[in-house]
Amino acid sequence: MYSRRMSTPDRLIESTRELLWERGYVGTSPKAILEHAGAGQGSMYHHFRGKPGLALAAIRRTAEEMRATAEGVLGSPGSPYERIEAYLRRERDVLRGCPIGRLTMDPDVIASDELRAPVDETLEWLRRRLAAIVEEGREQGQFAPTLDGEEIAATILATVQGGYVLARASGSPAAFDAGVRGLLALLAPTR
Repeated sequence: MYSRRMSTPDRLIESTRELLWERGYVGTSPKAILEHAGAGQGSMYHHFRGKPGLALAAIRRTAEEMRATAEGVLGSPGSPYERIEAYLRRERDVLRGCPIGRLTMDPDVIASDELRAPVDETLEWLRRRLAAIVEEGREQGQFAPTLDGEEIAATILATVQGGYVLARASGSPAAFDAGVRGLLALLAPTR
């Protein structure tokens, strides 16, 4: 599946990322990881502290990628509303869900302080980043002065994560798209 030019640790991490997104922590067995990565039986234990260490490396890489993708949109030129709109409308695999958000539903990830930390840190970073943009828009007079940046940021995150859930439940991205349109209508700049 992966190029042999990719190092064994990278193949293991990438395989684990895919399998965690697809199956969750419990459903991601060491055997499945090794098969998916095309790696030998001892590879995981040679490079990582077993499945928990490999899962942590995979979750961290997924978190870093999610932050970079979000920052690429949120840090782009445009008004605060335009940047939030671009974030909400960016291309996503809606029916697969969020690779970080889905981990919050995994009891083994949530039960482990170590595995949960990069999930929580990433969602907290995104909430703070969105709150700052909302505050910027409020200060510029683009948003109503009564809007609270922290609350709106939480609403944006809830819309995105809830939209994934509704889309997966219905088998259609329409519910996600409707949530985005509704939130954007509520945030529409004041004139």
